[in-house]
Amino acid sequence: MNTASAPSERTPSPSPSAAALLPLGLFLSLFIGGGLYYQSAGVDFAFYQLPAPVAILPAIVLALLLSKGALQARIDTLIRGCADNTLITMVLIFLLAGAFASTAKAIGGVDATVNFGLSLIPAPLVLPGLFLMTAFIATSMGTSMGTIAAVAPIALGISEATDLSKVLTVGAVMSGAMFGDNLSIISDTTIAATRTQGCDMRDKFRLNFKIALPAALLTLVWLAVQGAGTQADAPANYDLWLVIPYVAVLVLALSGMNVILVLFTGILLAGLTGLWRVADYDVAHWAKDIYAGYGSMQEIMILSIFIGGLAALMKDGGGLAWIAQLVDRISRREHKSGEARRAGEFSIVASVVMANLATANNTIAIIISGSLAKDIASRYGVDPKRSASLLDIMSCVVQGVIPYGAQMLLAASLATLSPLQLVSSVTYCWLLGLVALVSVVIGKPSGR
Repeated sequence: MNTASAPSERTPSPSPSAAALLPLGLFLSLFIGGGLYYQSAGVDFAFYQLPAPVAILPAIVLALLLSKGALQARIDTLIRGCADNTLITMVLIFLLAGAFASTAKAIGGVDATVNFGLSLIPAPLVLPGLFLMTAFIATSMGTSMGTIAAVAPIALGISEATDLSKVLTVGAVMSGAMFGDNLSIISDTTIAATRTQGCDMRDKFRLNFKIALPAALLTLVWLAVQGAGTQADAPANYDLWLVIPYVAVLVLALSGMNVILVLFTGILLAGLTGLWRVADYDVAHWAKDIYAGYGSMQEIMILSIFIGGLAALMKDGGGLAWIAQLVDRISRREHKSGEARRAGEFSIVASVVMANLATANNTIAIIISGSLAKDIASRYGVDPKRSASLLDIMSCVVQGVIPYGAQMLLAASLATLSPLQLVSSVTYCWLLGLVALVSVVIGKPSGR
């Protein structure tokens, strides 16, 4: 069980409070508003002028001031959120992903992999190919984080070898990763959604796929159009041995190995391959490349830790309880009989969307809103597998596009981009959300 939820089992539930969510609004206002301000002023690298790990500090101060109880107790809550098991796992993934990307690039593995790929796939089809490859890996692997860590460096190499922008190539990887996060039967979100709603994973997958497929097909068409005029130089000569670390990482990921072990193995293979195949590459260079990879993840790690602490303070202050109360109050309003099912489904969507915005973690958002969603589904006659499907879909949609989510932060850090630059390029998530909302309006697929 997530450690962030443990205190709620030992202490009374906090009283609902909308004010507890104000720190999140302050952070987003500073983070996004600051970037827009500097952009309008014509400042270069506008969204880097106020780093997110700094923009969140006033929000944490506000959260501490709004919290009740002794100051030490509030600080303990902050620290408990920062030290959450899931969060620390993400931090380890960030570190190892940075080390692997840095080492593989230093030995020429990225260039070799890109040239190998371009020798097989025509340049105009690179974007759809990236999406399909990433979607397959993420569905098999069950984790969007591990998939992004493995594939994003390849996408960056492709952008350098073609006239495609990093935003497009990394956006295609993000899209594929969230496809798999949503559909994989071994994904945390799938497990959480089906368990909270009391339905079979296979039934949820079938219903989910009927919504995900149209969104995926539309994404492929969009990416094909975007990459139609792509030009690429003829693939340069490459050492196939340098491709081995990437192939090994992908194969191990597909085998179901823990993502931390996958990345650690990738670092080891990349370093050993460099020692064997690259002139003048020695252990000292390898160590420096690993450390440089750690350094490239500094911003994302600091921000993620602070977000975990902020989320814990908002939950302890009653912010998440207020969201649940608001959604429950809305869902209990009188509706025409013909609109009951639709009202119930929209309430389920609203509960998980708001919880995800507040926690920046789709699995935790499903767990938090799961019991409320089950109650709403029972009252409005929504099939359990339908409610599980909506919970999983909408949590993955939100997680894929929020600029302070772990997936977006990891992809942006690997690509040396601002997360805000990537938001609009995660085409699949936007289309998936649109298709899901249309399905709520028309009532199909219903799950019955």
